[in-house]
Amino acid sequence: MEDKKADIYNCGKELFSSKGFKDTNVADITKKAGVSVGTFYNYYPSKEKLFMEIFMNENVKLKKRMMSSVNPEDTPLDFIKGFLSMNIAGMKSNPILKEWYNRDVFNKIENLYRQENGNDSVNFIYGNSLEMVTKWQGEGKMRSDLSSELIMAIFAALINIDTHKEEIGLQYFPEVLDSITEFVIKGLMDTGK
Repeated sequence: MEDKKADIYNCGKELFSSKGFKDTNVADITKKAGVSVGTFYNYYPSKEKLFMEIFMNENVKLKKRMMSSVNPEDTPLDFIKGFLSMNIAGMKSNPILKEWYNRDVFNKIENLYRQENGNDSVNFIYGNSLEMVTKWQGEGKMRSDLSSELIMAIFAALINIDTHKEEIGLQYFPEVLDSITEFVIKGLMDTGK
């Protein structure tokens, strides 16, 4: 039974990667996996649910690579800029994660992602980053008049700015993101000393 689910998952991942979310349908996946449509629905209630499972797993892999690549001794500004840069590069280089930037797909899957507690799937990042923020606060490198949880919410907002690059303007987006990040982090580093 689990082999069939793995086949559906792997074939879905391959098709979503090559054809995209929009141009992949359940019939394509079941044909490639060699299972019936009914078998697909025994494991996944919809194409969207399968896609989200694949997306979440790919997102976790990316975030683990990022966490192993960052230098915790960097200044908060260098750390966050590096983290954002790696996140954008990783999202753009992975065809599954890249779908997050496709407006049609994004609108369709965003609510599902939120409902599925997408943020909970990368809680290890939150925990590690929260510890780092608390450390920076203790060392006087970051404001202590704000809770570390609020600072983490600000970091999450910075990460999510890239989903609005079309509204910002593609020609300005990289500079806007870099400038906003610098302004925000420098403001968080201003400890009044």
